[in-house]
Amino acid sequence: METSVRNKQVILRDYVKGIPKESDLMVVTSSDPVDLKVKPGSEEVLPISGIGVSKVIDSDDPAFTKGDLVWGMVNWEEYSTINPTGMIDLTAYAGFYEICSPKKGETVFVSAASGAVGQLVGQFAKLMGCYVVGSAGSKQKVDLLLNKLGFDDAFNYKEEPDLDSALKRCFPKGIDIYFENVGGKMLDAYHLETRDRLQNLPDIIFKRIKLQGFASYDLMDRFPKFLEFVLPYIKEKKLTYVEDIVEGLENGPAALVGLLYGQNVGKQVLKVAQE
Repeated sequence: METSVRNKQVILRDYVKGIPKESDLMVVTSSDPVDLKVKPGSEEVLPISGIGVSKVIDSDDPAFTKGDLVWGMVNWEEYSTINPTGMIDLTAYAGFYEICSPKKGETVFVSAASGAVGQLVGQFAKLMGCYVVGSAGSKQKVDLLLNKLGFDDAFNYKEEPDLDSALKRCFPKGIDIYFENVGGKMLDAYHLETRDRLQNLPDIIFKRIKLQGFASYDLMDRFPKFLEFVLPYIKEKKLTYVEDIVEGLENGPAALVGLLYGQNVGKQVLKVAQE
């Protein structure tokens, strides 16, 4: 397949240290037509990428035809060449059910609880019969957790002078499962960056704490099981999902920076086209 089009993309001007500013990103439209015939695995041009929904305009793969809607890892651009294997985000489902191994009645704490992963983890925990508390970065997000997503309790971590006291207030008998989404002050006690800064090892031993990282890329084989589990809850409207939609590729830089500063409410979505 070889098609020439003018393609609009969101790219980084250069490598960024720390949190990027809008000026670190730019929306470009090629002055020359972009050749969409890309060598497999080629990353010569690197626009920003993320999980997205796209419409097929042409395909060499018999499994996909013109007009099909597909989702997976795509670039922030109007036209993309996509690997047919794709990538689906199973973080909330596999992370909670397979890594955390929850039991009815357990206490669950979710950081960044109003975000893309956190809001699902909290609802999965409630469906299990767990007691669930979430932290978020604004009053609006806390209200969302309590009034729409069904969390038992929630707090704004930015307004808590002492996070240890906040957790003890919400969990006087302790936390069984901590689903960590962001790191930062709530995970500072572990200091996992370097060995000489690792603290509180006795607590890990005596409390039998299990600390495990994972990547959804490793759990792709669970996707059919995930669909089998989640679709009935969606049809019965027992799961709620909140999105913060920004329209127009040109607004992508502002949306990304806003996401990094916690200005979004729910999963941040950039809508490139109506169809």
